[in-house]
Amino acid sequence: MHGFDVFRRHGLLLIGGLILLIVLAVALLADRVVPAGPWDMVSAPLQPPNPNDLLGTDSLGRSIAAGVAHGARTSILISLVSSLASLAIGIAVGAPAGYFGGVADRLLMQVSELFQTIPSFMFAITLVAIFQPSICAIIVAIVAVGWAPVARIVRAEILSLRTREYVEASRLAGHSDSSILCRDIFPNTLPVVVTYAAILMANAILLESSMSFLGLSDPNLMSWGYMVGASRSVVRLAWWAAVFPGLAIFLTILAINLIAAGLRQHLDPKRTRRSF
Repeated sequence: MHGFDVFRRHGLLLIGGLILLIVLAVALLADRVVPAGPWDMVSAPLQPPNPNDLLGTDSLGRSIAAGVAHGARTSILISLVSSLASLAIGIAVGAPAGYFGGVADRLLMQVSELFQTIPSFMFAITLVAIFQPSICAIIVAIVAVGWAPVARIVRAEILSLRTREYVEASRLAGHSDSSILCRDIFPNTLPVVVTYAAILMANAILLESSMSFLGLSDPNLMSWGYMVGASRSVVRLAWWAAVFPGLAIFLTILAINLIAAGLRQHLDPKRTRRSF
């Protein structure tokens, strides 16, 4: 019963964490998991899954398994870097806006609203097309559409916390604004920030895959979206060429969303109960 109770409380985190751990292991050990390179022609084109090519080959004879393994590395790298950058910018904008209010609040929120009024996907592909497809351009584009929601969420949380009694007590004790923000207010926003960080990672993978599907990927890096896009013309002849990278996208995003739901349930159980 104890094991079942643990699973009931943390099942989402355990399942999502296990799937994501497998994806991370494949990404880190891609060269060992599949010795062939993602661009190497290892066999005849459009070979179905077999003992020599576990996931088959694409229309150019490249290993689907190698592409999926190296694509995991690309997706995880882009999602981590872009999510951390979006969080850093969003917190830097939202925290002072929520704490100090006034003109700074209105100005910063108007800037964030401007970014949110632009369709995020169209804005991202426009930026990548302007700067030419590369991993840096893709990360910049994802950050450009990801920081504004973080800023608004952080601002809303700090607005609700800055009038609490313990914050007033810190002011009366003579603590500086920066000290109050860092020690008293920001730690209480972590449940929301950590949960949204997981959502940012999932959105980054989906956005990068969508741009790669349209041909806006880094030409030097294998990508799951690129694999799906490159195989769409032969999907009736070789289903495996599109299904396996598409399944990798689905499972990774599912894992991250499960982790986000589990973190929200674990870190902020009162809010989770209210949402139901």
